[in-house]
Amino acid sequence: MSVSIHTDRRPHHGLLATAAVLVTAATALLAASPASAHHGWDGFETDDLVYIAGTVSSDGNWGDPHSLFEVALDAQLPAITPDLTVPEELSGPEDSVRVETALAYDGPHDELEVIIAPPWWSSSNGLDRALEVGERFQGVGYINSTDDGLFRPVAFWYGDDHAPVNQVIGNTLPVRAPIPGGARAGDEPAGAPSAVDDPVEMDSPAEDAGSIDDSGLETQVVWVVFGVAVVAAVVGGFFYMRRRTRQDEWNPDA
Repeated sequence: MSVSIHTDRRPHHGLLATAAVLVTAATALLAASPASAHHGWDGFETDDLVYIAGTVSSDGNWGDPHSLFEVALDAQLPAITPDLTVPEELSGPEDSVRVETALAYDGPHDELEVIIAPPWWSSSNGLDRALEVGERFQGVGYINSTDDGLFRPVAFWYGDDHAPVNQVIGNTLPVRAPIPGGARAGDEPAGAPSAVDDPVEMDSPAEDAGSIDDSGLETQVVWVVFGVAVVAAVVGGFFYMRRRTRQDEWNPDA
C-alpha cells in the first residue's frame, strides 16, 4: 500500500513569512532612523537660551547622528546676541526676539563642545561642509542639563560673513522660553507673552514639532516607507495566491 504524503502548499504561509520579514525590517529601520538616534532637546536647559562666540578649536566629527566639534570662547562676550541675521525659519517675532536677546554664556568653561544636526539636515539649511579649525563661530542655544560643557544651538553663524544656519525643524523654537531682561527696546512683539505668562511647556505638541530630534518628520518618513512595503507585500501576495491557485487547478494532485 502506498502512502501519500501531502505537503501543505497553501499560499498564505509564504505571505505570512513575507509580512514577518517586513515587520522585522521596519522595526530595525525605525530604531536606526535619525529621529530615534538622537536624544531630543529634553536633555538641555531649554528655558535658558544663551549666546556664545569664539573659534572652532577641533576638527570634531562631521557625520551622523550628530556633528560635533569644540569652540574656544572669546574672552569677552557682548551682553546679548549681537546684530546677526536670524535664520528665516526663526524670523517670526515670537522666536526672533528670543534669539536676538539671548544672554551671553557666563558658565565656568572657556571651551565648549558643540553638537549640531547631522550633515543631511545642516547641508540644506546653510552649512554643507565641516567647519575648519580657527573658523569663526557664534551660536544661540542651550547648555546640556547634565554636562555643562555641551552646547546645542537652535541657530548658529559661521565664518567672517556670519552665515546663518537653522537648527530646528519647522518655524519655531523647541520651547519659547521667557524673554530675558536684556531685551532690546521695541523688540517685544505686540501681544506676545511675557516672561510671567509664557511658561515653559516641554510637552507642548505644537512646540515639540519644531525640534530636530523630537520632530515627527523622520518618523513619518520611516512609516511611509513601511506603508509602501506593506502595500507591496499585499499586492505581491495577491498575485502569488492567484498564481498558486491556477497551478493547483492545473495540477490537482500536486
